[in-house]
Amino acid sequence: MDRRAALRAGVFTAAVLTVSAPVTAAAAAPMPAGTPALALARLRAGNDRWCGDRAAHPDAGAARRVELAAGQEPFAVVFSCIDSRVPPELVFDQGLGDLMVIRTAGHTHNPLVAGSLEYGPAELATPLLVVLGHQRCGAVTTAVECFRDHRRPPGHLADIAHDLRRPYDEALRLGAAPGDLVEATIRTQTRQTVAALHHDRLLRPLIAAGRLRVVGAYYSLGSGRVTFFD
Repeated sequence: MDRRAALRAGVFTAAVLTVSAPVTAAAAAPMPAGTPALALARLRAGNDRWCGDRAAHPDAGAARRVELAAGQEPFAVVFSCIDSRVPPELVFDQGLGDLMVIRTAGHTHNPLVAGSLEYGPAELATPLLVVLGHQRCGAVTTAVECFRDHRRPPGHLADIAHDLRRPYDEALRLGAAPGDLVEATIRTQTRQTVAALHHDRLLRPLIAAGRLRVVGAYYSLGSGRVTFFD
């Protein structure tokens, strides 16, 4: 077999092995350039700059755009709310290609969203996934008001409220006062989402191998500060 034929055979064999490998083989993939700890430190440093009005707006020029044309290596996935006041790239002072961002109202979670969240860690070896809740979330506020008043939100807003029912019920069970119920539901929703991701079929082996960390976080609108928690 000549050299070209050998290379073709090698590529074919690698492709077969990749397709036939079990899900747990993801944990054996090469370690990315950054570790979960380094990725989290990078987000913390960026948020410190944002809070201190020292944002650097990195990785934003033409050279970075050209560099990324061949491929991407985001160092973190951020799952956050659609709220216009909480853009993750600004909140963490990151640039083009640095973050893979998934946003839904109240960071509600369904199978389609799950696939988007799996993509970075499973396909790109992204070492960190952050679930970012935030202060005075409008989606959670609407859901809590509807639950309290026993009314159904219009249109597909009802689907969002449905997904927020479990954290709302848990916040009530834990004794949240009426005035604190929205914030308690936001934090409970974040923690429940983190717990669900720890049991995700594709993410679980990566977490167990130390190649991925999934953390919750809370953003304060006034200060700009992100507080992380496991």
